[in-house]
Amino acid sequence: MTVPSLDERLRRRLDDVVERFEAVTIQLADPEVSRDPDRLRELGQERAELEPVVEVYHELQGCAEELTGAREVVSEAEDSEMRTLAADEVEALTTRLEELSHRARRLLIPKDPLADRDAVLEVRAGTGGDEAGLFASDLLRMYRRFAERRRWKVELMEISEGIPGAIREAIVTVRGKGAYGTLRFESGVHRVQRVPSTESQGRIHTSAATVAVLPEAEEVDVTIDPSELRIDVFRSSGPGGQSVNTTDSAVRITHLPTGVVVSCQDEKSQLKNKNKAMKVLRSRLLDREIAAREAERARDRKAQVGTGDRSAKIRTYNFPQNRVTDHRVGLTLHQLDQVLEGELEPVLDVLQLADEEERLEGSFPEGAV
Repeated sequence: MTVPSLDERLRRRLDDVVERFEAVTIQLADPEVSRDPDRLRELGQERAELEPVVEVYHELQGCAEELTGAREVVSEAEDSEMRTLAADEVEALTTRLEELSHRARRLLIPKDPLADRDAVLEVRAGTGGDEAGLFASDLLRMYRRFAERRRWKVELMEISEGIPGAIREAIVTVRGKGAYGTLRFESGVHRVQRVPSTESQGRIHTSAATVAVLPEAEEVDVTIDPSELRIDVFRSSGPGGQSVNTTDSAVRITHLPTGVVVSCQDEKSQLKNKNKAMKVLRSRLLDREIAAREAERARDRKAQVGTGDRSAKIRTYNFPQNRVTDHRVGLTLHQLDQVLEGELEPVLDVLQLADEEERLEGSFPEGAV
């Protein structure tokens, strides 16, 4: 049944989904498919992904039928009280139809195939000297606390420390469902405004740190030719265990075609350091491919939320005013202390919504319900 009052593009998309859902259902009933576990699993997963859209479509059909009936009562009823009741129903059903249409649009947004991956999160001190290193350490702690709130695991891959309490660079892997899809909005330049502990005259200093969030790459995602790698081993530096500073256990890998360099010295074992470094290298190379695709798509976009442009300042942390401002969506919160304790949901939820709205616009650029 055709649902009236819907944008033609949305109607066509829904019709296609329903048609595909019915075809998959028929295939699942095929005895030959049931004898092929891989095919059965693949079709079952596809059907499960399509089912919520089909359910909304059926709700739209029912709502549209009721709306048509209520409009007929308004135009044909002789009793004024009946017309008034029907008019109220038309208003309520129209609102319901709009809500269902919006829900259907969201369900039709193409899912990021990497969203459920674990994330490789890199934090580096930027401009501001030692204060930038202290701020980078604050950011790393913030992400650790956020991961704890989500019951995610954080694995340290590499860390380079500065003065006590500061870091020059840290790389961690955040493991948990949806880690990359949630944290990817953190990529960019983070700026802090505060009075450093070493500032005797109480002047506010501005420093910065950069954050990069990459999807953890699997070997099938990126093909790396061993002949294109230069692998160097060296003695670990900085604090460590009994043997970490006395053996050539640290590993540096250079990907010659791109110039990407990754080093790891966190483990006492050279092999473990090499394996960790290769994981980070694969993630960085995959991220380069994603960034190139996003940059190409961004040429036709109005907004740049979530495109991975790390050259721009994305957020300011103002300590004197207890204020956090995300410049991409114009969000300001006066709860800096809570955000630094890992309560990132108020910021990330708004960024997620903005990203969905942008992709909605990309999927349905003209008109609305």
